[in-house]
Amino acid sequence: MERQRSKHDYVTTEQALDKGLRAAQARFTGGISPIALTSAFSDWALHLMSSPGKQLALLEAAAKKAKRFGAYTTECSRNPQGAENCIAPLPQDSRFRDEAWQKWPFNMMSQAFLLNQQFLHNMTSNVEGVTQQHEDVVTFTTRQMLDVFSPSNFALTNLEVLNKTMAQGGMNLMRGWQNFIEDTTRANAGKKPVGVDAFEVGRNMATAKGKVVYRNRLIELIQYAPTTKTVRPEPILIVPAWIMKFYILDLSAQNSLVQYLTGQGFTVFMISWKNPDADDRDLGMDDYLSLGVSEAVTAVDKITEGQKIHAMGYCLGGTLLSIAAAAMARDHDDRLKTMTLLASQVDFTEAGELTLFINDSQLAYLEDMMWEKGYLDTQQMAGAFQLVRSNDLIWSKVIHDYLMGERTEMSDLMAWNADATRMPYRMHSEYLRKLFLQNDLAKGRYLVGDGPVAITDIRAPVFLVGTERDHVAPWRSAYKFNILSDTDVAFVLTSGGHNAGIVSEPGHAHRHFRIRNKTKDDPYIDPDHWLADTSAKEGSWWPELVAWLAGHSGEPVAPPSMGSVSAGYRPLCDAPGTFVLQD
Repeated sequence: MERQRSKHDYVTTEQALDKGLRAAQARFTGGISPIALTSAFSDWALHLMSSPGKQLALLEAAAKKAKRFGAYTTECSRNPQGAENCIAPLPQDSRFRDEAWQKWPFNMMSQAFLLNQQFLHNMTSNVEGVTQQHEDVVTFTTRQMLDVFSPSNFALTNLEVLNKTMAQGGMNLMRGWQNFIEDTTRANAGKKPVGVDAFEVGRNMATAKGKVVYRNRLIELIQYAPTTKTVRPEPILIVPAWIMKFYILDLSAQNSLVQYLTGQGFTVFMISWKNPDADDRDLGMDDYLSLGVSEAVTAVDKITEGQKIHAMGYCLGGTLLSIAAAAMARDHDDRLKTMTLLASQVDFTEAGELTLFINDSQLAYLEDMMWEKGYLDTQQMAGAFQLVRSNDLIWSKVIHDYLMGERTEMSDLMAWNADATRMPYRMHSEYLRKLFLQNDLAKGRYLVGDGPVAITDIRAPVFLVGTERDHVAPWRSAYKFNILSDTDVAFVLTSGGHNAGIVSEPGHAHRHFRIRNKTKDDPYIDPDHWLADTSAKEGSWWPELVAWLAGHSGEPVAPPSMGSVSAGYRPLCDAPGTFVLQD
């Protein structure tokens, strides 16, 4: 497949000067374009200044909140421990749930903070004339700024911290300072977090037995060894996202989706992406399609002697798989039996808070930052995810590790999360522009080869999974596949977030899910009605996936060979391979 040349392939001396300057600026802004941010706040401020009605409404809201807080203060003076809160935190906000926040004066602090938080939201939202993206950026940014000053983040205003400090004579703060110094030192030295050393790929993570049966410059293809005497004839090919190491689906033995599937009588193949470096700067989306999905499908097809494939994609791997499946359907290639999409999106109009800063200005800034190195490094990627979930990933760590002086116990999932990957300049630029910014796939404009592809061409039945607390691929965004598709879809909504909701093995406590099947002839149901009308089931959704796959599979047969020497797919090394070990 011939790759289209990008306008960024040609750089003049003048353009190089501009790119170099902006790349230097990006090191001080964390990759955020100051122009994009200024544009958003200017749009909001100018429209607010020209909206006297909105200003009056804000004054009234401020007066009402002051009155509520005054009444609450008066009640607290009469009944310090029994006063009813004047405002409740948002459902996902766990900062003030401890009973300590009901004691004076800490209840006053938390209530004042929450009232200010609500007022800032009132002030930054619903200003007539402001674009939706600018409103979202301003609301998000002001919330992040306010969160810095939450009373939970400071030792003197957090009763839990004060009690522990008194009980331990300040030793918690001493340990917290040591934790901070250790974390900072390791980060500056480019080392992974404390506790990661206890987890090692190939020893206690990514331990499923198998062989690398194919390798090119971008992927290793792993074929996992059978664990049952017979297997379903149709193999499973898993396409993970390139922004993560594949073993999220093969963590420890007890929570490995790979080992669960092989234990249920399936032959499983997995793509392991190379961790790109500066030499790979020109690898684009076409390369990830051709060298990745296309060559993997061909290899699986040859090794299993023409058996149709259960294709499975996770996160952006699911998006890439959807593009490949649409192109195959367009070209009358029927090698895919089914398709499973795990926390994946094909429509990016509501793709979560990660898209807040996806506009032409921000992408130009990001491209210039990557242009200097040839890739987006791991720290920049991790920083973006931490910013979106600052309460969970930043401030909770400040409180627990530095103020309370405790160490969060490292888990296999946390260790995997610390094993980040880079992304090539060209590919990252292309998928952000074509998918997130322009939404080409959903609009039928995404080009593969000589023509566009459309999700409506896919006829293979689909098992679609969304997670309730997904900040990367919100479940309502993943659900949009139902609007674009013209095939049977089984949609599952499971508890948990983007990662923990997918790694949801049987026996995992406090898990539930919802599932409903839709045929291609059934009318569309919007996500809110779907949620209201679909009852929850306790437990893991993995058995539902196995049952669905089994319903679209033939009777068990003898397992295929590991690789195929005659077809040119000789086993190269043991799983998990070599690409996954690249730093």
